[in-house]
Amino acid sequence: MGRARAARGPSPIVSAMTSSDRLLGLIRNNHDIDGLLRSSFGFDIWRKRNGDGLRLASGAPLEAIAGEFSGGAYFLCPEEDGRRPVVFAGSEGEGGLIADDLTGALEIFIGLKWQDCLGFSGGGDLEVMQVSAQHLERYWVRDNPGISRDRDRVAAALSLRVGPVADLVIRLQDAAARTEPDYVVATEDGQAFDPPFGEYSEPRLGGWR
Repeated sequence: MGRARAARGPSPIVSAMTSSDRLLGLIRNNHDIDGLLRSSFGFDIWRKRNGDGLRLASGAPLEAIAGEFSGGAYFLCPEEDGRRPVVFAGSEGEGGLIADDLTGALEIFIGLKWQDCLGFSGGGDLEVMQVSAQHLERYWVRDNPGISRDRDRVAAALSLRVGPVADLVIRLQDAAARTEPDYVVATEDGQAFDPPFGEYSEPRLGGWR
């Protein structure tokens, strides 16, 4: 996952911090991309207050970078090995690790119905998540025929990769499974958020149709 640099190049720490700042700056300064991320992919950099008062259960601080319309929030964690992991805290009290850096997180956000994929994961089973992801992608394309175009526009503007759904599911499951113990989100009074994986393997009313 990491990118090696020549010995005389910028340090990994500086590179990682600059990468997160650069991505957020590109979004902030591009009205069209900002709008697409907000409307099509649920990543709104103007909703940072959604995450007020949250931190990691270890006590480490979180930097709120965005929210989504239902009240969830996205955060950058303190730097680790030259990168800043991204965690999510949902409005229903669930949360955890999404990706090891902002680039990886954004690729998941634009390429996958990731919250529902986690919700219908059978407790974190990769095969169940793969099945759920394929159904969710079908619904997404049906309900938003322009989603592929939106993905391509965001990816081109932010230098992201539009990966296959199956690959994104593997990345998401791997990250979410590493939530405990280091990426558990908690409130100011120490109440921990629930794990990110839902127990169901399909919608309870009618299943996948």
